[in-house]
Formats: sequence, C-alpha cells, structure tokens
Amino acid sequence: MPIAIDVDALAAIDVHVHAHAAEGEATEATAAARRYFGVTDVPLALDAVAAYYCERNMACVVFTVDERLTGRTAVSNDEVLAAAAAHPDVFVPFVSVDPMRGPTALDEAQRLIDKGARGFKLHPPLQQFEPNDRRAYPFYELVQAARLPVIFHTGHSGIGTGMRGGGGVRLKYGHPMLIDDVAVDFPDLPIVMAHPSFPWQDEAISVCLHKPLVHIDLSGWSPKYFSPTLVRYADTLLREKMLFGSDYPMITPDRWLRDFASLPIRDEVRPLIVKENAARLLGLRPS
Repeated sequence: MPIAIDVDALAAIDVHVHAHAAEGEATEATAAARRYFGVTDVPLALDAVAAYYCERNMACVVFTVDERLTGRTAVSNDEVLAAAAAHPDVFVPFVSVDPMRGPTALDEAQRLIDKGARGFKLHPPLQQFEPNDRRAYPFYELVQAARLPVIFHTGHSGIGTGMRGGGGVRLKYGHPMLIDDVAVDFPDLPIVMAHPSFPWQDEAISVCLHKPLVHIDLSGWSPKYFSPTLVRYADTLLREKMLFGSDYPMITPDRWLRDFASLPIRDEVRPLIVKENAARLLGLRPS
C-alpha cells in the first residue's frame, strides 16, 4: 500500500491512534475507560479522524485490536486498510491479530501483510497471553521476515479500570520483561512498547536501553504524569527511541503536546520524539 506522507511538511507523527467503532461506545468497558481518561469530544469515523489529523498537520499510525474480552465492537483490519488507502497522506495502517489463534492467525497476518499493512498492534492484557509464550513465536517469525514493527501494550490498562474484577483484564500480561524475551529471540523484529509501563517503568527503560530495536511510545498518559526517570532518559540516552503517541480518542494529541511542552526536554530532542524517530521506524525516512 503506497504511503504519501510528506514528513518534512508535518508537525508531528502520532504512533498510537485507535480506530473505534461508534456502536461500541455504549459498552461498560468504554464507559469505564472514559471515566478513567476523562471524556473527549473527538470524531470516531475514520474519514473524520483523518480530517482531524490533517487539520493539525500530523500523520498517525491507526489500528484496531483483535480481542474478544471487552465485548466492544471492533473496527475491522480491512476497514483500517481501506481508510489508509483513502488517506495515504495521513494514515499509516497497522493491523491486529490474536497470535494465539495458531495457523488461523498466521494466515490472517500474511493476508494483511499482502494487502499493505505497515505493522501490527498486540494488546496482551486484552488478548490474554504472555508475549513470550512460545505459541506466539510463529507469528513473530512471520512479522520479522516482513520487517514490520509490532506495537505491544505494556503496563497499566485504562480499559477495565474501576470495573468489577477489572473487567477480566489481567495486568500481568503487560509486564515489559516478557517482551525482553521476544527481543532476544527475534533480534530483527522492530518492537514498540506502548505507554509508560506503570508500574514497571524502569524495567521498560532497561529493555529499551538494552535491545537495539526496542522503542517506547509515550501514549496513554499525559506527559505531566511522566516519572522524572522517564523524562531524563527521553532527553538523553533514549532520545532516539522515544515516540510521541496520544492514545486517541481517549487522549487527544492536542492535550498530549500541550503537556509535553512543559517537560524539561532540550529543544534539539523534541523533534526526535515528536516526529523524526517515528519517521525512521515507519520507513518514512532512511534508517
């Protein structure tokens, strides 16, 4: 699938945008997430999301999540790919499969790669698996061979927060040290650990520092809540491995960037985090 993004003309690249089905907004899980994050009044239809980002002179990575835990209606992978084909100057399409579905997952992943997917999104707490489960390894092998990145949810989950039993979401599956095994066993697989990995932030920093192709996207939290350690590493040793992500629609890019502006990050580092690191990872700039 051709991408027509003019990186030089962009203000930012948001690497964490959820495609939400409007009919899924009435579920208990979505209501709980909105209470946790605070209500945002932003468009959900993908054409409108493209216009929203275009107005802000931004591109974004957009994806769905293949999960059956929350009961939310999901936007299909094919809808995401179609939206990206219609808006190649804005959307970079990532797709999602449950890697624990064995050969079915592999067939679907290959089909989506052939249709132009530019990466994959996994959410182990919602998909209910440990990232280093060997049953997922054939999936990683396929994606590594395609040289595509994988975004893993890590840390706390706003989905399920405050619900009875956390909505069935088991936080342990979001531990970043489980991804360290994947980075060892698939050393050519680009990995993005999504979100400041509370309560395992230091572990995520260690994995990112240690493994060359592991990155951290800073989505899902307002930057005003970032730990001093995270800010210090973002400004120094990990300045080329940190990525701007909002977690749209739960957190807007406007809010994230406004709060990011107040962090003690050097002027020369800000463009790396907001745009340049993502451009290289996504193949929009030479590596």
